[in-house]
Amino acid sequence: MTERIVVVGAALLDGGRLLAARRSAPPELAGRWELPGGKVEPGETPEQALERELREELGVDAEVVERVPGEWPLKAPYILHVWTVRLRPGSAEPAPLEDHDALRRLAPDEIWDVDWLDQDVAAVREVVARLRSTEAC
Repeated sequence: MTERIVVVGAALLDGGRLLAARRSAPPELAGRWELPGGKVEPGETPEQALERELREELGVDAEVVERVPGEWPLKAPYILHVWTVRLRPGSAEPAPLEDHDALRRLAPDEIWDVDWLDQDVAAVREVVARLRSTEAC
């Protein structure tokens, strides 16, 4: 059995809005939207990988809050795990630096206005369900 490689995704929430990043590369993914993140490198925890990826991709200093329940298959051997994250005080505003050409902060009623990557759809649904349940409290 091939060992699974974890890809981490960030549900960056700010004021009830979810940050979405539009891919600029590779060509087959360009123009579609995703939760920012990337592969966990050897010797990293998923949380460390997510903080590193967000620094590299968006230029932000983010803090991992909690794991969103579930895991979602990507192209073998990759599997997606998602965490909620927030910007640390004093962090720069997110900017598309690497592999992205646009960012949007989506309110709950705008979540499906963008063309999400197929593999992110189920994870985004779970994040939205969690957002709605915390709003109800």
